[in-house]
Amino acid sequence: MEPYINSAIEIVKAQAAIRSMTEEEMSSMIHTLAQSINRVMPESPVYEEDAPRKKLRGKLPGEKSITCNECGKNFRLLTRKHLLSHGMSEAEYKEKWGYPKNMSLVCKALQKERRKNMNSIKLWEKRRKHSEE
Repeated sequence: MEPYINSAIEIVKAQAAIRSMTEEEMSSMIHTLAQSINRVMPESPVYEEDAPRKKLRGKLPGEKSITCNECGKNFRLLTRKHLLSHGMSEAEYKEKWGYPKNMSLVCKALQKERRKNMNSIKLWEKRRKHSEE
């Protein structure tokens, strides 16, 4: 539970900055929060400040193309099939080249085109109408 105490202390500090709290309230809240965090966190927590910071080594997607850092070829999007030709999955590629896990491997022009198409068909409105019927 010790690693979670620092997180609990930070939460209580923020709470104490907003409202006045007695010493007893703060210690009780720290203890309760630390136990709660302990229950919901995975077995081996990795804290952001403890995790090694990876620098982005690969080229970021450009406006019209994204460059594969393995072979140097330009694409509109890096497909799973192409990455498999280098013997790696999308997650392995992102980890190797320092990309964030939630970043898509698509050029900006294709992202804008897809966003425009989604906004034009307004699928969410069609679903809403269908569910009301």
